[in-house]
Amino acid sequence: MPKPRRLIAALALALAVAGADRARAETAAPDAAGAALSSTAERLFAAARPKLLQIRTLLAATGRQSSLGSGFLVGDDGLAVTNYHVVSQSALEPGTFRLEYVAADGSRGEMKLLAIDLPNDLALVRIDKGGGAFFTLAEAAGALAKGERLYSMGNPLDLGFTIVEGTYNGLVERSYNERIHFTGALNPGMSGGPAFTAEGRLAGINVAKQLGGELISFLVPARFAQALIERARGAEPLQPAQFRAEIGRQLAQWQARLYESVAERGFRPVGFGPYQAPESAAPWFTCWAQTNAGQVPKPRASVDSTNCNSDTRLFIANDLNTGLIHLAHAYVRAVDLNQFQFAAFLSQQSQPSWIGGFSRKWLTQQRCHEDFVVVAPQGEHPALRAVWCARAYRDFADLYDVSVTAITEDRGSEALVSRLGLQAVGYDDAVKLARRFLEEVQWSR
Repeated sequence: MPKPRRLIAALALALAVAGADRARAETAAPDAAGAALSSTAERLFAAARPKLLQIRTLLAATGRQSSLGSGFLVGDDGLAVTNYHVVSQSALEPGTFRLEYVAADGSRGEMKLLAIDLPNDLALVRIDKGGGAFFTLAEAAGALAKGERLYSMGNPLDLGFTIVEGTYNGLVERSYNERIHFTGALNPGMSGGPAFTAEGRLAGINVAKQLGGELISFLVPARFAQALIERARGAEPLQPAQFRAEIGRQLAQWQARLYESVAERGFRPVGFGPYQAPESAAPWFTCWAQTNAGQVPKPRASVDSTNCNSDTRLFIANDLNTGLIHLAHAYVRAVDLNQFQFAAFLSQQSQPSWIGGFSRKWLTQQRCHEDFVVVAPQGEHPALRAVWCARAYRDFADLYDVSVTAITEDRGSEALVSRLGLQAVGYDDAVKLARRFLEEVQWSR
């Protein structure tokens, strides 16, 4: 039998050896997992590379590139899918811009735009050669588990075709247009490229990234690409000069469904001091609160406000994103203003507050109308000073941006300032929604 001291030493040595074995096992496991993931990416990229495209928009007069994106072949006749925003310049101004593709083998040629899906930011194009490898969308991914690995491909920043590994995190909850939340790095130039599961099934199409976050990216679900291909095969391809009208038609259809959906969901009441104000009950709004209580020097009127914006923006052109709905309420109280000064302060709040910038290229100048509004029954609603402003879209008939501002007129030292902003809305929809908005401004019960 070993002496006690030798026994302790033997035990210590055994524990040290066992610990080393465990450490080796623990470091070997991640290496094996990493090798498995790496081999998956390698296999997918090797199979996909001949089917990937870089898509360039060229200024026709010079032949120099104006923008870059990605795409992927879906037919042996040269049919390919990309994002609408990748080819939007050519769609809107075919006489100024033209499309060119560059394949993985370095070959290049002309590309023709066939069809678009504006709400889902998709486009169908055809290159000038066929007979090569392509993806079969019939094998697109079905239901995915949150956390499942996805592999996105494209040509970021014109650095060459790349594969990016990330994870599927379900559909974006507060988005009106259906998008997949992809936790992975999408960079400019990858728009329109495909994203696959580990089994090689198409999950979605690269579309956007969140600039204010890390690895927060978005994909268009693959089924929308399938639907676009089916529609296009059953119709005559549009001519270049017809795409601007088609963009207007799809925008009008989309906004009509959007505002119908907002109207169906209605408003929910929110309290502001003695007032009750409306916020949309639709799930695609995000609201934030603000106050000027901490300002230095101390403000002469206190303002507590909320701002709610819808996740409904639609890309039309590089200088036009539209479709946003904005609701805002500010509860204003005089601190050291008399009634006349407070009324003057409120008058400054009555100016229209437009969401988004103003472009003379796309919109006419605003026209406004101001009036006092008494909503029946008067026992439930304060009198309102209302300002209605609208500006029309030059290229898209019967669509407007509308701003409505309402200020309560029942008290000398406190008031509610409510705003409703609507982009790309039809006149009838704007009138109906604004009327309901004003009717929901009430006294608290």
